[in-house]
Amino acid sequence: MSELNHECGVAAIYHMPGDEVSPLCPSQGPDEISRLMPRMLLDIQNRGQLSAGMTSYNPDRQQLIDTHRKLGTVNQAFRLNHRGKSESLMKRYAGQAAIGHVRYATCGADDCSYAQPFERHHLQKHKWFSFAFNGQLANYVQLRDKLLNEDDHHLARATDTEIIMHEISRELSGDRRMPLIDVMRHLATRFDGAYTLALLNAQGEMLVARDPLGIKPMCYAIEGPLFAAASESVALVNLGFSAESIRSLEAGEAITIADGKISIERFSDNPRRAHCFFEWIYFANVASTLDERSVYLSRKTLGEELAKLEDTPPDDNTVVVPVPDTSKAAADSMAYQLGVPSVEGLIRNRYSGRTFIEGGAGREAKAAAKYTPLPEVLEGRRVLLVEDSIVRSTTMRVLIKKIREVGRAKEIHVRVACPPIMAPCFYGIDMSTIGELFAPKFAVEGQSDEQLFEAMAADLGADSLRYLPVDSIARAIDKPTEKLCQACITGEYPTPCGQQLYDIALNNYESRSEGDAERTYETAK
Repeated sequence: MSELNHECGVAAIYHMPGDEVSPLCPSQGPDEISRLMPRMLLDIQNRGQLSAGMTSYNPDRQQLIDTHRKLGTVNQAFRLNHRGKSESLMKRYAGQAAIGHVRYATCGADDCSYAQPFERHHLQKHKWFSFAFNGQLANYVQLRDKLLNEDDHHLARATDTEIIMHEISRELSGDRRMPLIDVMRHLATRFDGAYTLALLNAQGEMLVARDPLGIKPMCYAIEGPLFAAASESVALVNLGFSAESIRSLEAGEAITIADGKISIERFSDNPRRAHCFFEWIYFANVASTLDERSVYLSRKTLGEELAKLEDTPPDDNTVVVPVPDTSKAAADSMAYQLGVPSVEGLIRNRYSGRTFIEGGAGREAKAAAKYTPLPEVLEGRRVLLVEDSIVRSTTMRVLIKKIREVGRAKEIHVRVACPPIMAPCFYGIDMSTIGELFAPKFAVEGQSDEQLFEAMAADLGADSLRYLPVDSIARAIDKPTEKLCQACITGEYPTPCGQQLYDIALNNYESRSEGDAERTYETAK
């Protein structure tokens, strides 16, 4: 599913005041804990490779908070392959606290000015802050227009990140010295959408917050003097935090650090939950645990669900082949249940780049270069090809063609560990229009699932195609349906502005013969 990407990942780390050195990082003193940030960002690099950056706090330097951000991967941004240059960066940005970010854009341009964290300078220390943001505001247009209509305001970037920066600044304006938890209470009344935030100011105060519905994940841990948080638990595990100390921040909760104390408080009393199901299906690292549910176990269960539905009689000539890498757990589980081998019939070139960045023929060329079929494994076989999801279908078309022509497979039966993607996402996944999606154009009122799948298979060039039903998702994630955001497979959105954007997307799709090329939230009025 290399055509689909998450917006970004967020991380934060803080060494509490005092001379005590955390046993998790004995080589780093309290004033150098920011050195751990690139390591944390590497563990959530799967969430964005367009840019990376961090802001650190050090009360003993002129720049109390200072930000480094660059286009490229974490390795490129922090020069990790060049010891001298990397060390120079770590010395310059050494501090007792840091926040970090990896980005893939769902809105805004691919230039460094959009990279995060965003820092806002101010003469007063409590108004001088930097923050990193994961998610997307569904009411971006309304917030933008409101800002522009007030006084003589101007926005430099077409991104909701800048909107958030100005909204935070608004809460800190005047002579008020509002606690950060109260800032979040006020922001939550105006924001519609998905967000996790990590904020650091020039007083050394930190805020880590998760939206009231819990759409985007956020994990944290506290051991001794060390606090850390990240979009995924794997970043905390690899720092050395014990499994018992790692928790998911609850929806509508924020962690604040001020005056040497850590506090966890609610800023929203919204009882509803809408965790993004795609985190478990695809986005999150398979080693992560989110909201008390293992990503690996969820994907393993998806494979079991696929096996229950399999109607192609397995024989000695049948093999299950995962599309590397994130469908492997589901494929292995499915194969085990069916009693057939799960084999690596596709080898992924990890250095070929990411196909979602390219458009049209460029994306197809990247997809073709990314996977190599093995005829030694596939020739003459009946292949059950397991994929996480089919979004735009570019990669799947290329794979099927290569498996037939290069792999010389006898049959190709595509099995998708997810229901069909029928609707856009307005909460941080880069699929904002219906016209770019594969499945909707096959949906005909009154047809059966069999007819739908048969038409899709013919279009892709597969012998057959099967998706999981919607109710399989809640079983795999082991959470009630009403606690999941499944808008992209049901068209039912958990926020009012999300539902309004879907109505706009439907209208755009139905009124344009060749689909809607522009992102929905960029054309909404």
